[in-house]
Amino acid sequence: MKDCGTCPIQHRAVCSLCNRDELGKLEAIKYYRSYEAGQTVLWAGDQMGFVASVVTGIASLSQGMEDGRTQMVGLLLPSDFIGRPGRDTAPYDVVAVTNLTICAFRKKPFEELMLTTPSLASRLLEMTLDELDSAREWMLLLGRKTALEKISSLLTILASRDATLYKKATRNGMAFDLPLTREAMADYLGLTLETVSRQISGLKKAGVIHLEGKRRVVIPDMNQLMTKTGDDMDGGILV
Repeated sequence: MKDCGTCPIQHRAVCSLCNRDELGKLEAIKYYRSYEAGQTVLWAGDQMGFVASVVTGIASLSQGMEDGRTQMVGLLLPSDFIGRPGRDTAPYDVVAVTNLTICAFRKKPFEELMLTTPSLASRLLEMTLDELDSAREWMLLLGRKTALEKISSLLTILASRDATLYKKATRNGMAFDLPLTREAMADYLGLTLETVSRQISGLKKAGVIHLEGKRRVVIPDMNQLMTKTGDDMDGGILV
């Protein structure tokens, strides 16, 4: 990844609407950083000298509580944005769940570029609204869904994001590599490791998913998996 033209997330990232000249300006203020699984990218309250897009891997967003407990409040997947222009400190801990690579932009020049690049500001607003929708779905997932519905919802989200990232249709028989360990899934969903394993085994036994090795997930019938999420189905046809 030496330039924006070879970036695997360029069609979904904050720069996706930028023209050639605008991409050139972003090139001048960007740099890549890589983290191993478990490394902290940012602590809540840290001064932010950069904003960034996730290029590969997954990071978690979490918030500490007064009694020392930590609650994971979201996941950052490839093309998701880290940080907020105009905000000086990080609101959450950002930790690499898997090996992680980010495309970082120096914060002040990025903020200045937003003022003269409507496409950049427009795309960031669109991504922020998408993030708000995801936060609302997260509240429903944690607050109301059963263990089976939580696992099914997470698999549906990861399958859909994988399809979008690699420009594939969300279809029956699609397959993707599960980027999270079962321990990470348990932490993310507020479940025990045993419960996660039991629910995945139940989905496999029922034929809702197939597993190839430890991480490869095959979804024979996407509608069947979606019915397990507990979400209201509108009868739409998958393409």
